[in-house]
Amino acid sequence: MTTPPETMPPAPHPAAPAPRAEVMRIAAYVGGEGRLEGVNRVIKLSSNEGAFGPPPGAMAAYTKVASEIFRYPDGASSALRAAIGQRHGLDPARIVCGTGSDELIGHLCHIYGGAGTDILMSMHGFTMYQIAGTYAGSRVIKVPERNLTTDVDALLANVTEATRIVFVANPNNPTGSLLAQAEMERLRAGLRPDILLAIDAAYAEYVEDPDYDPGVALVDAGDNTVMLRTFSKIYGLGGMRVGWAYAPAGVIDAINRVRGVFNVNIAAQAAAVAALAEPGWVEKGREHNARAKARLSAALQQAGIKVWPSHGNFFLADFATPARAAAADASLRARGLIVRAMGAYDLPHCLRITVGTDEECGLVAEALTAFMHTQQHG
Repeated sequence: MTTPPETMPPAPHPAAPAPRAEVMRIAAYVGGEGRLEGVNRVIKLSSNEGAFGPPPGAMAAYTKVASEIFRYPDGASSALRAAIGQRHGLDPARIVCGTGSDELIGHLCHIYGGAGTDILMSMHGFTMYQIAGTYAGSRVIKVPERNLTTDVDALLANVTEATRIVFVANPNNPTGSLLAQAEMERLRAGLRPDILLAIDAAYAEYVEDPDYDPGVALVDAGDNTVMLRTFSKIYGLGGMRVGWAYAPAGVIDAINRVRGVFNVNIAAQAAAVAALAEPGWVEKGREHNARAKARLSAALQQAGIKVWPSHGNFFLADFATPARAAAADASLRARGLIVRAMGAYDLPHCLRITVGTDEECGLVAEALTAFMHTQQHG
């Protein structure tokens, strides 16, 4: 005889909801620090933010829309896409905006990756490629570099039938290295047509090499390349979270199907449009960066610190050993100077230093010169 339902024992329940195994393999991203306990004045040079903050026009635009923040934003970011297109000579229909380029990186990994697929990146590439790719269920393969520069031959040698995306940051963060356009073209030519090449050009505005192309030419050449850009660096809008991609129509269509409906907020769209229109802003930032970076680099080298060449608004200071790098970091922090330790990027002997204002760079040079004097002379 069957037991009445009301008297049947309850089914056992698991202890708690279980995350997917891939999620638990991810080491959470840790951003650059911005505070130090007990220090009155903190100088943050750990996140590669623009040296001069946001453009005045962007701040004014942000303030102006304060009364409109109760309304949903334009989900298509139409005015912003039009402004980006006008500034860079691109078709706005082939532009999609995101909550920082991080959001777009994540969408690409989920759209084209997934279980049973591989995503390739360079050994010291931006950590978000690994996080987003792993979250999507892909196997993320970090390919060895050559002299802290993306190795095209090594990337191509690691391509398999499972490869779906190759991420290349150009310039690369955190190494600052740059691949020549001929190398980028060779990489694209060596990849199957069904493999997406994602070119992350977050630091494009700082590059002075006249032969540099941030990715536009390769996007226009076919249907399998994406260029990623951001307003977080030279435009000084890191706190607003605005990024964008220029891509073939098919890629844009796929991203628009899955992105947040109102992903870029009203204030962020207004500030970004105004930042693009700020007269001479990019030129001012690039000129300062080139001059200040060269001066600070020379000062550190004179103090006995190896400095890796960089095409961004930062560079790697190489202290040869993890212990010396940690000691240098502690010495800087004692003076209220925060830079970025590179252990998470498998470069524990290095510190990444953002190029700040002239005053900030001078303080770094003074602090590290004193540190090295102590190291050498006791």
